[in-house]
Amino acid sequence: MVSYFDHRTGTVPRPTVLLNKHTDDAHDNPVLSIDAAGHLWVFSNSHGVNRPSYVHRSRKPYDIRDFELVYTGNFSYGHIWHQPNDGFLFLHTLYERGGRSSYAMSSADGKQWTKPSLLSRIELGHYQITAHAGRRTAAVFNFHPDPAGLNARTNLYYMETPDHGKTWQTVSGQPLTLPLTQPANPALVHNYQAEKKVVYLKSVVFDQAQRPVMLYLTAAGYESGPKHGLRQWHTARWTGAEWQIRPVTTSDHNYDFGELSISADGAWRLIAPTDPGARPYTTGGDMVLWSSRDQGATWKRVRRLTAGTDRNHTYAKSPVNAHPDFAALWADGDTLKPSGSRLYFTNRDGTAVWELPEQMSGETAKPKRVARPPQTVK
Repeated sequence: MVSYFDHRTGTVPRPTVLLNKHTDDAHDNPVLSIDAAGHLWVFSNSHGVNRPSYVHRSRKPYDIRDFELVYTGNFSYGHIWHQPNDGFLFLHTLYERGGRSSYAMSSADGKQWTKPSLLSRIELGHYQITAHAGRRTAAVFNFHPDPAGLNARTNLYYMETPDHGKTWQTVSGQPLTLPLTQPANPALVHNYQAEKKVVYLKSVVFDQAQRPVMLYLTAAGYESGPKHGLRQWHTARWTGAEWQIRPVTTSDHNYDFGELSISADGAWRLIAPTDPGARPYTTGGDMVLWSSRDQGATWKRVRRLTAGTDRNHTYAKSPVNAHPDFAALWADGDTLKPSGSRLYFTNRDGTAVWELPEQMSGETAKPKRVARPPQTVK
């Protein structure tokens, strides 16, 4: 489904049902992009090769009421970036040869695409996150060792393209020969495999100096529960000469997903489920806003954003060029049994949280402001 938040009226319209893929697999979640003319593009991923993937385009700029199907194929875990003079660069995963390979393809108009180009396939493959600033698009990834696979995901890698995917390089500008096929390669930021730690990627952004900052979590193993203790959150910041890796805080599950943002004044903000929540040692928890004024050297717990329900919160995501009144969007759910799932958003400073309507009696509705939670941790 597709919808939006109207900052002028403070309302949301009834969502448009765009596609029913007849699956309950959440890996099929879509991603959204907007081109220079204001057309909305929805890239609907597939988990593996058993279902097709789709690209839809709104028929009118900034209008969710009518879409056309412009592409059918197969892709997973898509990251789409649009540049006015170049069109789309689409970083994605293809399931092949018993694992996950990282590819890129591009299109000037979103309808005719180049052949996917293999970026990396180290042993059994990768998960990745991406970011874009100016002419640069960054890809951050781990790798799945053979034969352990995704449960042993480890290491931290960074590479970027300055020319819409034509060439790729390290953060310092060293050209890379693609595809990357070995764990030890010039894109390696830190060898966590040697430390016997798994790596879960969360977010990557560029700071006010256009230098990348990565947010990720490490743990002693993939299993849920207290067996591996608290998981450690980190940032890795490129100083211009080296990667500076620093701790942030801890939480109790590898799939506690949060979002890092950096303001023009240099303030770092993290929104993440770092409190245990209703279901400790399961996915997510209660959302907390953290801030740093010294590039991640120290962090201050600003405020707790959620509490007091029987569901956990996780997967905070920020819109591209986020308006300060809509700085992060996330969902909740019961992590131990099937349940409903509500959507929430907050402003940049976390002074209020709103819940999007689960049901609408009219064509528009106002999100409900959620009561301020107590600030003590359970």
